[in-house]
Amino acid sequence: MTKKNELLARFGGKLTMIGFGSIGQALLPVLLRHFDLKPSDIKIVQAGEDRSGLAKKLGVELIPTRLEEGNFAAVLEPMLNKGDFLVNLSVDVSSLALIKLCRERGVFYLDTCNEPWDGRYDDPGLPPSRRSNYSLREELLAWRLDKRSGPTAIITQGANPGVVSALVKQALLNIAADTHAELESMPASYEDWAALAQQLEIKVIHIAERDSQVARQRKQRNEFVNTWSIHGFVDEGLQPAELGWGTHERHWPADAARHGFGSDAAIYLSRPGIGTRVRSWTPLEGPYHGFLVTHAESISIADHLTLRKDGEVLYRPTVHYAYHPCDDAVLSLHELAGRNWQLQHRQRIVRDEIAEGMDELGVLLMGNPKGVYWYGSRLTIEQARELAPANSATSLQVVAGILGGMLWALQNPDAGLVEPDDLDHRVVLEAALPYLGEVVGVYGDWTPLKDRCALFKEEVDKDDPWQFLNFRVT
Repeated sequence: MTKKNELLARFGGKLTMIGFGSIGQALLPVLLRHFDLKPSDIKIVQAGEDRSGLAKKLGVELIPTRLEEGNFAAVLEPMLNKGDFLVNLSVDVSSLALIKLCRERGVFYLDTCNEPWDGRYDDPGLPPSRRSNYSLREELLAWRLDKRSGPTAIITQGANPGVVSALVKQALLNIAADTHAELESMPASYEDWAALAQQLEIKVIHIAERDSQVARQRKQRNEFVNTWSIHGFVDEGLQPAELGWGTHERHWPADAARHGFGSDAAIYLSRPGIGTRVRSWTPLEGPYHGFLVTHAESISIADHLTLRKDGEVLYRPTVHYAYHPCDDAVLSLHELAGRNWQLQHRQRIVRDEIAEGMDELGVLLMGNPKGVYWYGSRLTIEQARELAPANSATSLQVVAGILGGMLWALQNPDAGLVEPDDLDHRVVLEAALPYLGEVVGVYGDWTPLKDRCALFKEEVDKDDPWQFLNFRVT
């Protein structure tokens, strides 16, 4: 396991970071700690000045330039040479455009979200499918078809998406060991992991997260408060709710649709993710209502855990995010919905003013006879501050995933375009675990039907509690 000040890897190049919001500020000190980088080796490009003052304090040059389709190449090319690394933490800057540029320049690439150019997420002229993460992913995979090597580019490698794909693999191994399932060797392919999930009877996987951090100053009227990017959260929240669609599902949601192209591993609902709640569970919080916000891992995990024979899908779990953000963010979403999804005039990302709380982030695997199994990170604000400056619990979990991705990229420099599910989970967790606080696996007897209110009649199948119909709150 990586130690606090251990050098993870040497790559001898320089690093460019795009975006310097809550995650960029959280990452910068940790990069200087774990890689052979001097402040003069790093440049930051973001749309405005550094109001935090952190870049200047650490001696890193920040270039206040907004990247757009017409200028991004001219701005970035002088900073990108063979063997360098580009870390993209921005919004509204096309991931695919950056990946193409990095490939031309021989540069490593990593982002935490597959982004389009500004305007695609909120274009009312586009059908929901075109505004989806599924569509963005399929565009990248189509571009990758004839490019199976080249400088490594890792997409969507933060906490979630990112670390959670590694947590799913480790959770499957843990359940196999606890139930004495037959496992001759470490799974070595997507099919091996899918076969293990099928053997363990996993029907549903939630990315189950409860953020309980609270700031000293609570949310005010006409204000959006969050523990990480507000524009990033609202952008993804107003995309259609998306989920990997399992083979065990026997109903069809009234507002659901298939995309009609690509892997067909996921469906979408004709409603925003932050307007759709689902039932879920974490060990410390217990049962809760989360938001079914679209996330890349909901699609990629479902796709990678698919078993096919002669073109027919034999097995796939249902996979989706079930996010309960901090309480002030929930209040912000309630106000946002009342404003017909028009963002509040004031926004506040809380970090140093957080008084208490933790981010309980993990994967919840359902269907095995032993019970539901949650495996993940319990990171308190006090632990985060002790581990790294300029961090909240939420941001440090993302930083942990970035570290794991960068380490894997430098160990596998010619892998081409890859997703978190393509990475060796052991390498990712080696770098990430020191920054995740208490990492635990907990079994429970929760199902979406447990303690269901009997005051109103519902059409539910008590013999099969793992159908999506039973999770959804309308």
